[in-house]
Parts: sequence; C-alpha cells; structure tokens
Amino acid sequence: MADKSPSILPSLWSDNPFADLRKEMDQVVENFFGKNKLLSASEGEGFLAPSIDVVEKDDQILLTAELPGIAESDIDISIQNGVLSLKGEKKMEKKDDKDNYHVVERRYGSFQRSMTLPSSVDEAAVSAKFDKGVLTVIMPKKPGTAPVERKIAIEKQ
Repeated sequence: MADKSPSILPSLWSDNPFADLRKEMDQVVENFFGKNKLLSASEGEGFLAPSIDVVEKDDQILLTAELPGIAESDIDISIQNGVLSLKGEKKMEKKDDKDNYHVVERRYGSFQRSMTLPSSVDEAAVSAKFDKGVLTVIMPKKPGTAPVERKIAIEKQ
C-alpha cells in the first residue's frame, strides 16, 4: 500500500494555490512594461488583487479589472507622476451572531495596485467606467504617438 504524504498533495483549502503562477504572470507583464511593477499587490495586505487585462489599441490602452463584490464608492483611481493607482476595499457583509459559518472562502480586505504609464498616454484624458463589477480604465494616447509601420526594402548586392 503506497503511503501518500499529505504535504505533497494539493489542498483545496490552501490559502493561495495560485500565488506562484500569479507572481510569474506579474513578472511577464512587468518585463513588458518596464522595470516598475505593473499593478503589483501592496505588501502585507494578503492576496486580494483583482484580475486584470491590459489591451493596447492604436489610439488607446484599456485596463479592465474584475472587482466583484466591491462597490463603486469603495474604488479610488488616481494618477500621480506618471503612475496610475487603483485602490479599493471589499467589505465583509455584516454577520449575524445566529449564523453558523462552516466555510468562508471569499476574500475581504483592501488592495492597492500601481502601473507606470507609457509616455504615449494622455494623462489628462484618462477616464473610467464601472459596470457589473468590472472596472474599465480608458487611457487615450497622445495624438501622433501611434506606431507607424514602414516597409523596408532589401537592397540587392
């Protein structure tokens, strides 16, 4: 009979089974945007970090963050010195002493994430909208900063 050590088996109840994957994905995004961390979680605040997508288009960059259970009034977006910051808090619903909780897997608490903006973003024109738990930050590019593709002819020797 094979003895399987519980320490090597994945646990459904572990605090954060995807922490290493998340760190690797953050590193990939950080490498793409530069040395400053892109939307890195604040130290000491646990693993309450919204899932994000960053999409670059010809005329704008769109950041979409999933913020289920967070009220619009509990989200703060700011830009300072070329850094976009998202702050928020997911508040726990009021518990009744009569309730007998057996499992609480939803995470509550605050988060703060920051992103260094590319120089092509028009900071004065950045806007945001919030709909059904999804935050979209629209970052228009400055006029004339769209990449231009130019065909290079190969000379014959």
